[in-house]
Amino acid sequence: MPLTVVLLSLCQALLVSGNILLIAVSPLVGAALAPGPAFATLPVAVQWLGLMVATIPASLIMGRLGRKRGFVLGNLVGLSGTGVAMAALALGHFALFLLATFLIGVGIGFGQLYRFAALEAASARHRERALGLVMGGGLLAAFIGPWLARFSRELSDIPFLASFAGLAALYLMALGLLLFTRLPKAFVEPASGEQRPLGEILRAPAFVVAVVSAMVGYVVMNLAMTATPLAMSHAGHGFDHVAMTIQWHVVAMFAPSFFTGPLIARVGAKAVIVTGCLLLAASTLAAQLSLTFAGFNLALVLLGLGWNFTFLPATGLVAKAHRPSEKARVQAANEFLVFGAVALSALAAGPLVSTLGWAALNAWLLPVSLVPIVLLVWQRRAGGG
Repeated sequence: MPLTVVLLSLCQALLVSGNILLIAVSPLVGAALAPGPAFATLPVAVQWLGLMVATIPASLIMGRLGRKRGFVLGNLVGLSGTGVAMAALALGHFALFLLATFLIGVGIGFGQLYRFAALEAASARHRERALGLVMGGGLLAAFIGPWLARFSRELSDIPFLASFAGLAALYLMALGLLLFTRLPKAFVEPASGEQRPLGEILRAPAFVVAVVSAMVGYVVMNLAMTATPLAMSHAGHGFDHVAMTIQWHVVAMFAPSFFTGPLIARVGAKAVIVTGCLLLAASTLAAQLSLTFAGFNLALVLLGLGWNFTFLPATGLVAKAHRPSEKARVQAANEFLVFGAVALSALAAGPLVSTLGWAALNAWLLPVSLVPIVLLVWQRRAGGG
């Protein structure tokens, strides 16, 4: 496996470690600073909004300047967001904290393209394996992120101030790795060759299956995960329990990545997507059983597995749905659609969990989890493969 893929995997691990830290602390910071409980998850939603806003510029910037410069730029934007977050916590200023999470989200939006860079850095034979290795970097994050959240929570007189100092340290380490990452020069060459109209590509069955599967997997996972800290707090669980539940959720998200690629190669991306949808549905059913620590853990582990089995094969399908000359535009469109939907789901998480409750929220997510299966069945009957 090329050294480039290994370094990208480590960058992915640091990025996801920061994401886990944010998942654990942002809703709680929001609950402390927001004018009302319905706004508690607004910082998470604004973070996803920043990610969504960054998706198209990130792909186009990398198409013109190259992956490496794009990743460094995004990392610096995220790093500036951590400084704004520390200032917001020191001042107790909710609007400033929203600006911080927006900037951090923009940085994450650039980092989401690590997986496509890994596919491009590997040979055709090893692309699924490279994707699995980069996404598997999140397994290391499953232990770093929650540990950092617990360790840093009370290091300063202002709760969670040190957490964002720790987030800045993660981004600085990723920046150091990026400086030593050698991405092929082909990434910075201008796109050449015949390009189809974007609308034609977006209507293609392969792209539709890919983007809908990724959207459903990420939206269901994000909506339930964002609501988890608040739901567990309402159920009487302490922060240590919240961090541990998030930790095992992230283990379930990324641990399968080491064999998801070979599984896709063996049985096909669509079969893996169907399995992922069923796991997401099982998670929503498990959430009805119990508000105990074990009940939350079961639901969140199934949720993580479902995300892995929908999002990873969808990424591979996107890579196959475009020609090399169409890469920047198609990847930008995919990221915008997927993470735009995720941003909306994060915005809805606070109001939904505060009005519906944990069990009812998951009941609504059950039919959503099955949408890609319905789409695949419809396409098969229509002769679309």
